Amino acid sequence: MKITEIRIHLMGEERLKAFANVTFDDCFVVRNMKVVAGAKGVFLCMPSRKMQDGSHKDMVHPITQEFRTYLEECVLKAYEEEILKNSPTENEKKEDEMK
Repeated sequence: MKITEIRIHLMGEERLKAFANVTFDDCFVVRNMKVVAGAKGVFLCMPSRKMQDGSHKDMVHPITQEFRTYLEECVLKAYEEEILKNSPTENEKKEDEMK
């Protein structure tokens, strides 16, 4: 199974950094994966549903550690690229300072 598209929606909150929608083999999409900031850096959370007892249960999840690693690496790379794409350039920073 190959990841064929990743769409990142930056949130800019303290812990919730972004949502990710991931398309597999151009025919199946999983929406609302979360990029979350933790004590050891950002990590990927699967979409979940809050249960009646207050706990959360993942709605989808990778079966193998190998695929989990592949998925997380791809999504976090797309997240970093989206941050770079949306960060001000050095020229924009200088222009803002001059105002």
